[in-house]
Amino acid sequence: MKYKDYYAILGVKRDASADDIRKAYRKLAQKYHPDVSKDPQGEEKFKEVAEAYQTLKDPEKRQAYDALGTAHASGEQFRPPPGWGERYGEPPNEGQFSFDDVDLSDLFESLSRGQRGQRGGARAKRAVRGEDFEVAVRLTLEQAFHGTQLDLRVALPEYDDKGALHAVEKTIKARIPKGATDGQRLRLRGQGGKGFNGGAAGDLYLDISLAPHAIFRASGHDLYLDLALAPWEAALGATVEIPTLAGAVNLKVPAGTAAGARLRLGGRGLPRPEGTPGDLYAVAQIVNPTVLTERERELYRELAQASRFEPRGHLAKGSA
Repeated sequence: MKYKDYYAILGVKRDASADDIRKAYRKLAQKYHPDVSKDPQGEEKFKEVAEAYQTLKDPEKRQAYDALGTAHASGEQFRPPPGWGERYGEPPNEGQFSFDDVDLSDLFESLSRGQRGQRGGARAKRAVRGEDFEVAVRLTLEQAFHGTQLDLRVALPEYDDKGALHAVEKTIKARIPKGATDGQRLRLRGQGGKGFNGGAAGDLYLDISLAPHAIFRASGHDLYLDLALAPWEAALGATVEIPTLAGAVNLKVPAGTAAGARLRLGGRGLPRPEGTPGDLYAVAQIVNPTVLTERERELYRELAQASRFEPRGHLAKGSA
């Protein structure tokens, strides 16, 4: 029988908590998802990760696995220590394990059957909840603003009739509510892996990310855009048209607006499931013309002569 280091497969330490093991499994199952992974060995790795998790998530199986010791290299032929089978498998004198030509996963499945036999029919019929699963979902800002429905192709870890985990491909319709934000985690109850022995189905978690937008930047439910202003618009004030995800609106720019000033449009950001929507902030960017007519040059010269504005006055004060 060849040894498999289940802890190394999941990338966790041997003293990892049950929660750490579960998180590591979810991360790797998503990484090697057949519809996501470009690794030619991705499907095999997915099965390997599921096998490791199936053993380490069960306290009794994990105890039996730990009792195999740590002196074995991955892939090395080995035999469990003396008395291991009697302690963790079938009772003495009721048949002994044969460790020749046995796969490690088959060994632990045999242990499960032996334990069910020792503890009666109640354990044999114990309902096992299905596995949770996570999938990355990338949305446009428009989809996040209006809400959307997606068809997600996923390979869920599900139990077969023997209690072993396998990847089963499914298409799931996922409704994304209005106002989904970057980094949000949405839970679809009962859309994860199928349970075993009548156990409830697991949940499907959607890890939301927002694709970059040509105009807007999102921060939570607030949106930001850069608003280009001519020098005279910033100095004298103006009313300008700006885009929002719900259509163009007019924005009043106060006289004397400085570069970097944030002009707020309340409720023009992403909607919230409850409460008021986020806000839209137009960040003033003063833009000088790159091509000037002779008349425009004359006006700038007149302004330079007439103006008492000293943009670098703070530097003189700082050096005094």
